[in-house]
Amino acid sequence: MATNEWKKRCETEWNIKDISLPDSVDWKFVYEAKPFGRNLLRNPAPHGVSQDSPPPERELTGFPPEGPPRSEPEGDYTGWTTSREDLGYDASGVPPGVTICYLPNYSWFTLEQRVDLKAEGVWDELLDGFQPDIVIKDWYEESQLHESIYQLRVRLLGADGQTVISEHTVSPTEELSEYSHNWKEVSHVFSGYGPGVRYVHFLHRLKNKFMVEFFPTLVTGSTVLVKPSKFSQ
Repeated sequence: MATNEWKKRCETEWNIKDISLPDSVDWKFVYEAKPFGRNLLRNPAPHGVSQDSPPPERELTGFPPEGPPRSEPEGDYTGWTTSREDLGYDASGVPPGVTICYLPNYSWFTLEQRVDLKAEGVWDELLDGFQPDIVIKDWYEESQLHESIYQLRVRLLGADGQTVISEHTVSPTEELSEYSHNWKEVSHVFSGYGPGVRYVHFLHRLKNKFMVEFFPTLVTGSTVLVKPSKFSQ
């Protein structure tokens, strides 16, 4: 099939209008990659849960587990780069002289990945000229382990993979006075970010607690979408 025919297929399937469609682009590759309307993140639910169902309730045994204590949630982290930051024991609120058997030990568990937009089928002229909306979504478990259990940082990067062109961060504070075990949605739309974007770096951190047993904070539905249109239109 000729290049123009592949380009016509792309134009028809995604209803692309008023967007530069240069002949230098490999339109067969773009059509087969289907960069629009699909999640560009790999393995968006590494803990095997979905935001469409309530977070799982955990059965507590009250006894220390056999073997070494866990340091991170169970899951399949294929596609993610993970790391852990141990925050140590929290003795705040313990009166002087009080003898305690256990203290909560907190840690941050970080998952991150970088999306190569060109490898996913998005072409330079689209990113530099039209600058389509880049939609970010995420759901984290309202675990109530601590007042700060979730952080998100998403950066749009230049061709060198280092230069930050635009950035969005989220660090919510949780309400601990009442038990509410739900998913909380986090979302953002990058729009009008300027030319030069080639990568999306997606990073979120989840706080976990170990005290006799391991208490994780789960995440699911992590999403990066490129829209062939702009919400403002």
